[in-house]
Amino acid sequence: MTDSVIKVESLGKKFIIAHEKKERYTAMRDIISERAKKIFRGGGTNNISTEEFWALKDVSFEIKRGEAVGIIGRNGAGKSTLLKILSRITEPSTGRIEMNGRVASLLEVGTGFHPELTGRENIFLNGAILGMSRVEIKRKFDEIVDFSGVEKFLDTPVKRYSSGMYVRLAFAVAAHLEPEILVVDEVLAVGDAEFQKKCLGKMNEVSKKEGRTVLFVSHQLSAIRNLCNRAILLSQGKTIFQGNVDAAIAKYLENKDESIVDFYSNDAGKAPENFFKKIFCRRRTIGIGDDLGLEIEYFDFFNKKEMVINVMIFDSSGELMAHIINDDDEFSSTKGADGKVSIILKNINFPAGKYFLSFWAGFDMSYGVEHLDKIIGFEIEDNTGFIKRSSPYPASARIIIQSQWSRI
Repeated sequence: MTDSVIKVESLGKKFIIAHEKKERYTAMRDIISERAKKIFRGGGTNNISTEEFWALKDVSFEIKRGEAVGIIGRNGAGKSTLLKILSRITEPSTGRIEMNGRVASLLEVGTGFHPELTGRENIFLNGAILGMSRVEIKRKFDEIVDFSGVEKFLDTPVKRYSSGMYVRLAFAVAAHLEPEILVVDEVLAVGDAEFQKKCLGKMNEVSKKEGRTVLFVSHQLSAIRNLCNRAILLSQGKTIFQGNVDAAIAKYLENKDESIVDFYSNDAGKAPENFFKKIFCRRRTIGIGDDLGLEIEYFDFFNKKEMVINVMIFDSSGELMAHIINDDDEFSSTKGADGKVSIILKNINFPAGKYFLSFWAGFDMSYGVEHLDKIIGFEIEDNTGFIKRSSPYPASARIIIQSQWSRI
């Protein structure tokens, strides 16, 4: 049996995007006339133009049995499209794929579950889809339920589950029903930090101890580094690097650094998925221990309720350095209206170097609506005067602490 479980050659996925030509002034009689023509002519119209969009183009790679491979890239790079093709959810437009083994996928909340069935019934349904016998599923059943932590709601239809409960059970099923290939998208970000850690531990066990193959998409580069032994970097639907994880992450951050600005603006205006309107960083360079000022302008998100706003600071290797949430300061976003807030990140005692800011918003920490990944960069200079060393800081140093030495 070959060691290769996934082989992708010249893979491409094309979508046709339709655009409706809009006229500035249109009389009501013209609208009614045009709609009538569509009905009698089978919906045809001269007002629609189309264009081709290649979400993936000429992607090739090979993955061996037991490898844990991270797939990284900006939003829109083609990561999720690639996983959907590998999971046989959508067909490729060009290219060839060879896969050896059963595939279990966790791509978005709700994947593979029937909303009207209970958690118990969905466990057996997923096992059957994976080709397992009822005896095999029963053997794993208690382990799945224990891992997911939803035992109390096992006989409740999953349509009544929260997004966090859904993901807990879905991951437990995908990881425990012995697929040869486990495919996991960013969906784990829905879960709490403790459960994310538990999932990463399980994926590590699946790959290193059980010899199964894991494909993992995440914007959490530290998770990619800890779990994966190889990474594939996508940009605009193309593979621009594959190989060592640290090298892939360095190239990813290097690429992003070229386009990072100190001002983010959603020029397209409000869309259903948009919360952030504008974000402004008041300084591009600060000293060790200085404050950093931010301004965030946001849209009213469906007039629903107050939003959780989350600011994250990453270093140049993708490690999360700090995590700031408005709830921690007991500050509430304005409910039912657009708003603007000022944030002072105080006393940033990090080593000199480049840092990146990411922004996340959600109704609560388990339900996100928008994530802007490392869109703003700033630099910390060693201008404090109390550090005299000329050698660089060790990679493990996360915080700079001033000290005072004297003889006794």
